[in-house]
Amino acid sequence: MRTRLVALSLALLLTPALGQSPALPLSEAQIAAADHQRLLDLLHITELRPAASHDPNSANAVNYDEAKANLWPKRPNPLVLNNGKPVASAAIWRTRRRPELFELFDREILGRVPANAPAIRWQVVSTTQGSDAGVATTTKHLIGHADNSADPALTVNIQADLVLPADAHKPVPVVLEISFDKYPIDPAHPLKLPSPTESLPTWKQQVLGKGWGYALLYPTSFQADSGAGLTQGIIGLANHGEPRKLDDWGTLRAWAWGASRLMDYLETAPAVDARHVAVEGHSRFGKTALVAMAYDSRFAVAYLSSSGTGGAKLFRRHYGEQMENLAATSEYHWMAGNYLRYSELKPKEVTPADLPVDMHELIALCAPRPVFIGGGTLEGGDGWADVRGTFIAEVAAGPVYKLLGKRPLSDDRGPSDAFPAVGTALIAGDLGFRQHSGGHTPLPNFPTFLTFASRYMAP
Repeated sequence: MRTRLVALSLALLLTPALGQSPALPLSEAQIAAADHQRLLDLLHITELRPAASHDPNSANAVNYDEAKANLWPKRPNPLVLNNGKPVASAAIWRTRRRPELFELFDREILGRVPANAPAIRWQVVSTTQGSDAGVATTTKHLIGHADNSADPALTVNIQADLVLPADAHKPVPVVLEISFDKYPIDPAHPLKLPSPTESLPTWKQQVLGKGWGYALLYPTSFQADSGAGLTQGIIGLANHGEPRKLDDWGTLRAWAWGASRLMDYLETAPAVDARHVAVEGHSRFGKTALVAMAYDSRFAVAYLSSSGTGGAKLFRRHYGEQMENLAATSEYHWMAGNYLRYSELKPKEVTPADLPVDMHELIALCAPRPVFIGGGTLEGGDGWADVRGTFIAEVAAGPVYKLLGKRPLSDDRGPSDAFPAVGTALIAGDLGFRQHSGGHTPLPNFPTFLTFASRYMAP
């Protein structure tokens, strides 16, 4: 379906001169580039800083040297109000500082969920019986139909699955994964999915082995992972097919909104203990899981795996993936349009130091609920996600947890803010962390996450 943005792009970019043959339809890359340029024009930006490159010979090669990582050491304090006064109590945090931080993330980073976001009507389209590693299961295949009465030309459905132990005699806790399963693969640009670790059971088997269930949300079923899809999907439906405003939601916020809509369904499922639902995601969906956890207090615990920039990693850290990568045409759709301002090079340079918030504050917005963060090593192939940068952010969120009567990152001896050795689990507090020795995969940390989560998921 050709949207208004496609038509606009054709009109502006590819209208043939008199006597020439008609223009060809735009590719997805061209549509995204046209929308990206539209946002730059609205922001009066003429040039962005270049993204970090995987090419070591590039002038802007990605940095993996810790000595060069701390370019912007001063971080905003989550316990200082916008007027400069300290947050001296849990009540001030809840009533004043949290709303301030949400407003800043909405306006500058993630975008706002529109007031007219459509209602979702859930349907169980089929139920199948099966088994996994000797555990009998019942799988419900779900479709969430978005109300499109305001714009019948756009149809949006959320696809999800719910898998529960068939022999459970009472409602069970559930791990909701924002899932790579069924992720659309572009043959020209294949996505590197998390590789399994053969020595471990799958994460699904580990969850079922505890007597829990799991839910799988397929984000790209309702919002494409492409700038070309912003006038379609749930973002397009809420916006009647028009291009986004500068503070409209990006796909990370939309995907997280979809997780909340699945949570709506789980609250109605008699076999689910909806007070004990964890949210989990890896890589771009680790970013999404953090957004879901911060904005929806119904999630009991979170596992953020290799979430990198735009996830649990500090923007103010020059290591691995950079904010400029998320501002480029291939990923800008994850964020609000205003986010592009912080990668501006010309006419004036704006850097991560100019951000009014950083991602330790999004972790803090999850408080007092528990969050487990993990990832792999540089040597194993996970340097792009900058797992140390997520650890530093998690430490910086600790004072908020402490203010609310919870324990920050801790080992058995007490609070710990020293980066631990590979394989060391810091899970004695309400913030948890572990770096595994492998690469870009969540599976090696899953047993530790389940140990951490079990303290909070018991009926």
